Amino acid sequence: MSTLETENLCGLRREDFQTTINGKNTDLYILKNSCGNEVAVTNYGGAIVAIMVPDKNGNIANVIQGHDNIQDVINSPEPFLSTLIGRYGNRIKEGRFQLNGKEYQLAINNGPNALHGGPTGFHARVWEANQVSDHAVVLKYISSYGEEGFTGEVEIWVAYTFTDDNELVIKYQAMSNKKTIINVTHHAFFSLQGIANPTPVVDDQICEINADFYLPIDENSIPTGEILKVEGTPFDFRTAKPVGQDINADNEQIKNGAGYDHCYVLNKKEEGELSFAARLEEPVSGRTMDVYTTEPGMQLYSDNWADGYKGQHGATFPRRSAVCFECQHFPDSPNRPYFPSVILEPGRKYTQKTVYRFGVK
Repeated sequence: MSTLETENLCGLRREDFQTTINGKNTDLYILKNSCGNEVAVTNYGGAIVAIMVPDKNGNIANVIQGHDNIQDVINSPEPFLSTLIGRYGNRIKEGRFQLNGKEYQLAINNGPNALHGGPTGFHARVWEANQVSDHAVVLKYISSYGEEGFTGEVEIWVAYTFTDDNELVIKYQAMSNKKTIINVTHHAFFSLQGIANPTPVVDDQICEINADFYLPIDENSIPTGEILKVEGTPFDFRTAKPVGQDINADNEQIKNGAGYDHCYVLNKKEEGELSFAARLEEPVSGRTMDVYTTEPGMQLYSDNWADGYKGQHGATFPRRSAVCFECQHFPDSPNRPYFPSVILEPGRKYTQKTVYRFGVK
């Protein structure tokens, strides 16, 4: 075992994440806090490859799905596995939208739709990285005019900070030289029991979501335009319940998403406030995770399409072995004027903050 491995809880080696892509270097960044816990990030796609936190007995495990080398990150069967997402998180119908009276056509990569910024979106780019302290790294990327069909050159910074309260804080900031659309998020695949071979399914994990409404979708996972109450539906997580309780319900919306793959309209007192979005409790390990965000929406995704592919250190990721809480603006917003706006004007600043706080019960 190399000294690098012995120094890191996650057992990841920096050299396994180092390569050069189009003249840009990839690397691994380890964030540590005073509790001795750890988050590992690569600047390829901003992928988080480890979150090492204790269970109720003090046993530390990795609670996020990822890979243990750069080639596997690049070639992952799940291209968005715990990566940054942009320019536009979630789906845009047929990849089309209008801005300033002009129609734009994005790359189609999800049935008939554009998903998560396209096949070479933010998840597939090498970001400039600056580790500013033991517990923080700042990533920067310039998305060129016309990239994946989007207008405007966008400069974006993402800061990951791992606090002494076991909070992973993700702050985003972006500016554009032309009017454009933006909806950035992080697609972390959380497995609070710890990744393993196989990683346990999430059915028994207790979930609470602070939302009275959600966005129903059509058979292509595009919002119908309605904003419906969760009350009386499988989507009601206002009172905590197991993720798997209603996941196979005889319900058109559940069938359209093959489980949960829906955006929740988060309860907010005022627009842009940092407020409680969701909580997850894992009964076996006692681990908990609270989510706070400034965003108006949160996509709940129950990992409906995984097939047991291989991840880090021999772990495998079966169907529904993770839960994603993607804090964001609503899908297909450019085509729904009454959804919160995703337009970024030149000279204005896009900002977002999301916090994942880990604990034990």
